[in-house]
Amino acid sequence: QVQLVESGGGLVQPGGSLRLSCAASGSSLSFNAMGWYRQAPGKQREMVATVTSGGSTNYADFVKGRFTISRDNAKKNAVYLQMNSLKPEDTAVYYCNARWRTLEFWGQGTLVTVSS
Repeated sequence: QVQLVESGGGLVQPGGSLRLSCAASGSSLSFNAMGWYRQAPGKQREMVATVTSGGSTNYADFVKGRFTISRDNAKKNAVYLQMNSLKPEDTAVYYCNARWRTLEFWGQGTLVTVSS
């Protein structure tokens, strides 16, 4: 059974930085893509950034230039999100996502709160 475990969330002041990590276990699959999504209170879940097995990345407009997604080639099934210049509107639960063919897996989420 595939499990995605996120870590690295927390409370940070506006303008600060956080690094989220996601590690997959329970499977030898090499995911086609991995990514980060977020859901703020009262809002729908939205894509933040994704990276394919080939290294192609895609970012939501609202994080371009501030967030960087990376994938650990050695570990294959680990993905990171470096978040800089955080804003209060970045406050949300951040979810790790992994895809293999038509299958999709989600982590439990990690809370990021940006507040002074």
